[in-house]
Amino acid sequence: MYKNVIVKTPGKSYVKGLTTSSLGIPDYEKVLKQHAAYVEALQKCGVMVTHLPASEQFPDSTFVEDTAVLTPEFAVITNPGAASRNGEIKGMETVLEKFYEKFYHIQSPGTLDGGDILQIEDHFYIGISDRTNEAGARQLKDILTSENYKATIVPLKEFFHLKTGITYLGDNLVVAAGEFIDHPAFAPYQKIIVPPEEEYSANCILVNDYVLIPKGFETTKRNIQAAGYKTIELEMSEFQKQDGGLSCLSLRF
Repeated sequence: MYKNVIVKTPGKSYVKGLTTSSLGIPDYEKVLKQHAAYVEALQKCGVMVTHLPASEQFPDSTFVEDTAVLTPEFAVITNPGAASRNGEIKGMETVLEKFYEKFYHIQSPGTLDGGDILQIEDHFYIGISDRTNEAGARQLKDILTSENYKATIVPLKEFFHLKTGITYLGDNLVVAAGEFIDHPAFAPYQKIIVPPEEEYSANCILVNDYVLIPKGFETTKRNIQAAGYKTIELEMSEFQKQDGGLSCLSLRF
């Protein structure tokens, strides 16, 4: 059960942030409405929300997940793979000092985005992507194993981040798309298979009693509900334009 969530309001500079998509420039008014609905949904899930103000200096900083990897015992401050995002981590560490006493840090030349880290119980899966390199992945693996967690490094072939294509829902069940459907690292888990045309919906999040899912992906929604989960659908169009998903917008612990 999560008790705390950290979110950050998107600044006006968000529309000029990093993206690999060709979906167009975000509409800032819609960005704010969609983010507000996201925060409201988190509150419905029964968590305490720490809501940080916008940082115009960092266009992508609403995607707070990339700045840290959190466990019950300690926090790992990342070293984001995009140089323009590196300054985000200092402010986030200051916020996390209210919740944690024990910190680790990913050091250059290692890079690591939190979106590449999937926790399944006591086992962490660490994606190597355009934003997380092998040096960063190995640093995190060493930190986790020193703290009695298991860790597996998973080089990505298709997805932007590891969690772009796979989500853990508890009870040995994952939502999986694309390269993760038959990936040997995830063979031990039962799977809800996401069809290719609904790939974006693989990035959903379980927050206590609800699964938050992007709106408009009916097959994935039905399959999650059939597995016994209550869902909350959220419009995510303006975040999808900047390569963002539901998990990217919060740190949950």
